[in-house]
Amino acid sequence: MLRNLNLQTRLIGAFLMMGLLVFLVAWVGWSSTSNLSQHIETIGKNNLPSIEGLLKINEGQTQIESSERALINPALSQAERQDALHRMDKAWQQIQDGFKAYAATTFTSEEEALYQQMLKYWEDWKQEDQEFLRINQEFEKLGILNPLGLQIELINQGKSNSPEMARANIASNLLNKLSQQAKVIRVKFMISEKSTLALAAYNRKQADNAYQTAQNDISKTQVSVLLGMTVGPLTAITLGIALSIAIAKPLDKALKGIINMIVSSSTEIAATIEQQERIAVQQAASVNQTTTTMDELGASSRQSAMQAESALENASHVLNMAAEGSKVVQKTQQGMLTLTEKVGAIAAQVLHLSHQTNQIANITNLVSDLANQTNMLAINATVEAVRAGEQGKGFGVVATEIRRLADQSKQSATEINDLINDIQNAINKTVMVTDEGNTTLDNSLKLTEGTADTFNHVANAINSVVVSSQQIYLNTKQQALAIEQVVDAMNALNKGAAEAASGITQSRIGTQKLNQAALNLRYVV
Repeated sequence: MLRNLNLQTRLIGAFLMMGLLVFLVAWVGWSSTSNLSQHIETIGKNNLPSIEGLLKINEGQTQIESSERALINPALSQAERQDALHRMDKAWQQIQDGFKAYAATTFTSEEEALYQQMLKYWEDWKQEDQEFLRINQEFEKLGILNPLGLQIELINQGKSNSPEMARANIASNLLNKLSQQAKVIRVKFMISEKSTLALAAYNRKQADNAYQTAQNDISKTQVSVLLGMTVGPLTAITLGIALSIAIAKPLDKALKGIINMIVSSSTEIAATIEQQERIAVQQAASVNQTTTTMDELGASSRQSAMQAESALENASHVLNMAAEGSKVVQKTQQGMLTLTEKVGAIAAQVLHLSHQTNQIANITNLVSDLANQTNMLAINATVEAVRAGEQGKGFGVVATEIRRLADQSKQSATEINDLINDIQNAINKTVMVTDEGNTTLDNSLKLTEGTADTFNHVANAINSVVVSSQQIYLNTKQQALAIEQVVDAMNALNKGAAEAASGITQSRIGTQKLNQAALNLRYVV
């Protein structure tokens, strides 16, 4: 049939067939490129902004949670507390920006359900955070940033029942409330963070699906292009053979020169592509090894963050125990001061009792003297009664009775004196014991004051440990987040390197086929 056609018709038909083939390849490439553009637009305008907005929300929550942990530290100055509140305001603005960025994207029904769940947990966290800020405002209104230090100072000054101590106690209670509220917020934060990261993971999964679909479209495009590259040269060779028979022999020499040039170029291209393939494979292996190392480093960093958080909680617990110990020492010191006052009062009463005992002894001595005098008078009266005879007998009996009573009074006075001497000895011993008790109480007070100072130093040291542990925890957490970002970047780079190596391999195969086709064409020509 071709023999009945002239050369012009044959050339036009051959070019029409080549044009149709090129059109088909171009149409396939355009269709695949259009699909790929849609997938890229989905990733760039929906998935990536969604993930970025969610990460902004999570990062803002993390900054607020970190600032709130800083606010429960009584060692912070007013300027540092204002700086923490300023950071919280900036974090709230970042969260609002994140919600705006996320709300501007389109949602699927599954993503909408996850988003509503995240909003519920986020609102729970927000309410607890507002309660924390309310308690903090009450705390800062008192103007006492370190209530424990003020309490210790007032106790040392003997102002345990002063209005300043009452305000310090209120500030201490508010600080404890802040600490408890921070723990509640921590639980709500973990739940909210989990739901936010779950929503981000869903968007990342959607992006991965779009990316995988784009990869499939690229593979189809590569197959189509490869098919076109294979069929095209074969068709060109076939048409070239047919045309070489139909066209004059002078074109044979020119065709051979062109074919030789194609063979040489394709051979050089194949060698270059093979070298690039080896380099790409080596790069992919290096990137894969680096990714594995970064994964291990990320796991180690997360473990360090968990250990730092545990150390921070233990240090806070020890700080609370030190505060309780300081309170016990203060109560002990107050009790010993009260005991000192009571011992002093006892000593005063004992001295007063000694004085009264001396007065009783004086009175007893006076009674004894009166009894002696009465006895002498009774003896004289008895003598006078004897002289008076019968008339003085009755008076003699009275005088004898008076002398007997005087002797009994003297004996009683002697017994009272003995008792008074025993009481006086006991009083003297009591005075000595009281003096020794005062000395012991003074020494105990000094020891108690030393113990209180020691507890203050311990509390200050533990407070420094808490601040350092908190800073270490924040640093390790930031490092863990940074390493996770590096791991994600390395994974993307690893996928890109693998895709580049695969693409180069396909190009090498296509070039080899092109070279083989050119050799076949040269053999035919």
